[in-house]
Amino acid sequence: MKQAVIVSTARSPIGKAYRGTFNNTTAPTLAAHAIRHAVSRAGVQPEEIDDVIMGCAMQQGSSGQNVARQSLLAAGLPVTVPGMTIDRQCSSGLMAIATAAKQVLHDNMPIVVAGGIESISLVQNEHYNRYRTSDENVTVRAPDIYMSMLETAEVVSKRYNISREQQDEYGLQSQQRTAAGQESGAFADEIVPITTSMGVMDKETKEISFHEVTLEKDEGNRPQTTLDGLSGLKVVLEGGNVTAGNASQLSDGASAAVVMDSALAEKRGIEPLGIYRGLAVAGTEPDEMGIGPVFAVPKLLERNGLKIDDIEL
Repeated sequence: MKQAVIVSTARSPIGKAYRGTFNNTTAPTLAAHAIRHAVSRAGVQPEEIDDVIMGCAMQQGSSGQNVARQSLLAAGLPVTVPGMTIDRQCSSGLMAIATAAKQVLHDNMPIVVAGGIESISLVQNEHYNRYRTSDENVTVRAPDIYMSMLETAEVVSKRYNISREQQDEYGLQSQQRTAAGQESGAFADEIVPITTSMGVMDKETKEISFHEVTLEKDEGNRPQTTLDGLSGLKVVLEGGNVTAGNASQLSDGASAAVVMDSALAEKRGIEPLGIYRGLAVAGTEPDEMGIGPVFAVPKLLERNGLKIDDIEL
């Protein structure tokens, strides 16, 4: 039976937005780093690649104008390789890999590169284009469609009774797991260090200078985090539960994977890292955006004859 398999992956470290290492690194350059190394790790020739698909939620500035195509060229792939950029917001990179797998399965493409890229530092800033970003024909049917993630998180917290204490405990667990993973080298194989130019602002003069920096591991983890420390943080919205300690940081980064026809992988003696089995998506009320996977996962399991207990990871 024909299968779509992932034969290699590569990613940049995760950079903290604005004050992190990638605050001066354009999206194509960042994505190219991941693409170049994923292709190299797979042992395929650049001209063999049928398509490059990158997910990107904020397609403006250096992340705009089909950043997938720009990125593959920056990675050194030939101009004969096309590119496509996908936006399904937070799951854009996941959708890119699923689309690549479908191209292998149904369009007979032997090799496709897919992944995700986001440069919050260079997009979500004072230059962000907010011109006519709302449409009354949308809001009349879905008044909360433009609600921010912070606001939807508070809706989910209240609607599904997720307490501040539970969120803090989960945030602490996340910090501890990340710290343990970094300490043990669990992420080393997937990360490819990158050297780039970072902007640093002088606190007194406010002048910005640029320095060459090499980032080897994810930024932002706070190994010394305690539950008492988290519980003492102020909430962002009055009466809410979300704080800087139990919410995800804003980040810059890129990742890429090589998806291949299983028959070709077998012929070349390549051991797959994983096999594509399926994808499910689900819509929900805009004001509870973050709960979406709760509705999508059961659909995926049912369609594949599985139960949640069958899943080990």
